Amino acid sequence: MSACCDNEGTLHVAIIGTGGAAMAAALKATERGARVTLIERGTIGGTCVNIGCVPSKILIRAAHVAHLRWQSPFDKGIEAGTPWINRPMLLAQQQARVEELRASKYQAIIDNNPNITLLHGEARFIDAQSLSVKRSDGTMQTVAFDRALIATGARAALPPIAGLQDTPYWTSTEALASDRIPARLLVIGSSVVAVELAQAYSRLGSDVTVIARSKLLSREDPAIGETLEEVFANAGIRVLRQTQTHAVAHANGEFTLATSAGTLRGEALLIATGRRANVEALNLDGIGVHTARGGAITVDKHLQTSAPHIYAAGDCTDQPQFVYVAAAAGSRAAINMTGGEATLDLRSMPAVVFTDPQIATVGLSEAEAKRQDIQTDSRTLTLDNVPRALVNFDTRGFIKIVAAAGSGEILGVQCVAAEAGELIQSAALAIHQRMRVDDLAAQLFPYLTMVEGLKLCAQTFRKDVSQLSCCAA
Repeated sequence: MSACCDNEGTLHVAIIGTGGAAMAAALKATERGARVTLIERGTIGGTCVNIGCVPSKILIRAAHVAHLRWQSPFDKGIEAGTPWINRPMLLAQQQARVEELRASKYQAIIDNNPNITLLHGEARFIDAQSLSVKRSDGTMQTVAFDRALIATGARAALPPIAGLQDTPYWTSTEALASDRIPARLLVIGSSVVAVELAQAYSRLGSDVTVIARSKLLSREDPAIGETLEEVFANAGIRVLRQTQTHAVAHANGEFTLATSAGTLRGEALLIATGRRANVEALNLDGIGVHTARGGAITVDKHLQTSAPHIYAAGDCTDQPQFVYVAAAAGSRAAINMTGGEATLDLRSMPAVVFTDPQIATVGLSEAEAKRQDIQTDSRTLTLDNVPRALVNFDTRGFIKIVAAAGSGEILGVQCVAAEAGELIQSAALAIHQRMRVDDLAAQLFPYLTMVEGLKLCAQTFRKDVSQLSCCAA
C-alpha cells in the first residue's frame, strides 16, 4: 500500500470529526510523519466525552450511590435512609468533569501538536481528493488531501411513531443533560442505552416504564434479558414486552402514548431505539462511498471505503459502536493511510452494559456459534457458587462459558454480575490466546474476587464445583 504526498512533500490526511476514532487516527498519522487537518462542525471530542460514555457513567454511578444509601444487603446492620437528590448539583458536577476531560484529552492535545490543524466548519466532499468546508460565518474553504478519514459518529435514530416529532421527547443526549428527575419516565427501547438510563432514573426517583418491541436485550443470550427483567421487576421498573407504540402526544407537561398494551402517561419520554450514522452532508454518493442500512459506511478489513484514498472509522461505519473499537479502528486506519498494513481483529471484543448487575459479553453466544455451524459445549455457573458474590450478599446473575465441542476451546463468555465489566477482560484474553476450558480452570485466580468465577465456571466442565472447598484447584 503506497502513500503519496502533497506539494510540501508531506502526506496530508484530512479527518472529519474529533471523537475517539478521529483523535486516535490524528495522533497515529502524525507519529508516522503525516500532516493532519481535523474538521469539526460542533464541539470537539465527539460522543463519548460530551454526550455518551463519560456523562452516562457519571449519572449511573451517582444513581448507584443513591440506591445504596436507600437499600443494600446490609440494611439490618447499617441504617438506611432515603437520599435527597439535588439533580442540578449532580449535573453541574457531571458537566465539570466532562469539560475537564474535553480540555485535557482533546483540546490540549490538538493545541500541543504542531502537525495537527483544527478547522471549524461542516465538511463536504468535492471529489476523492478534496473537501469544501463551510464555516459558521458562511465562508467556504477548500481542503485538498492525500488521504481522508470519515469519523463523523452517529446520532439517535427516531422510530416512525405518529406525533413523536411534535413533542419534547428525550434522546440520551437530553436525558443526560436534564436538570430534573421526572416523576414518571417512559422509555421506548430495550437495548443498552434504554436499560442503563431506565435503571439510573429509577434509582434517582422516577417511576419508570420500559416499552420493548420484543424483550430486553433481545440480541443477547436469552438468559441475560430474563435476568435483567427480574432485576427490574424487583426494583419496581415496569417492562412491557412485545409492545408497539402507535402514537405519541404531549399536552400540559404530560406525554400520552397509545400502545398495544394500552394508554401510558408520563412527564418525560426517552427514545432509545438505536443510532444512525452522521453522513448525510458529506456527498458520499458523489465520490462513490457505499453505505449500508441506516447510512453506515461499509469498510473493508483495512478500514478503507469503496472510494480510493477514503477511509472511515467509528460509529459512522458498519462496525460495533464502542469508543474503544472506534479508537482502535482510527489508529489502524491511520497506519494504512500512511503506507502500512493493519487490520482490526474483533474476535475477542468485549462489551459491557452498565446496569446493576452489570452485563458483559465477549466472543460467540451459543446462537451465534450455531449460525456459524459450530458445535458447542456450554456451562452456566450461578453466582451462589462464587464466594465473592456470597460474601457480598448479592448472588444475582451468572457466568456462562461457550466452548467448542471436542476441543474445549473457549469461544465466548456471557456474564451478569455486579462487576462483570471488570471480569470480562480476562475472558477476552483467554479467547484471544485460544485457551481451552481446562487451561482456564488450571489458572491461579485471587480469592475472593468475582473474576474467580471464570475459573469456577471452567471447572464445571469437569467437576461439580458445589462439592469443592474454598480455593480448591
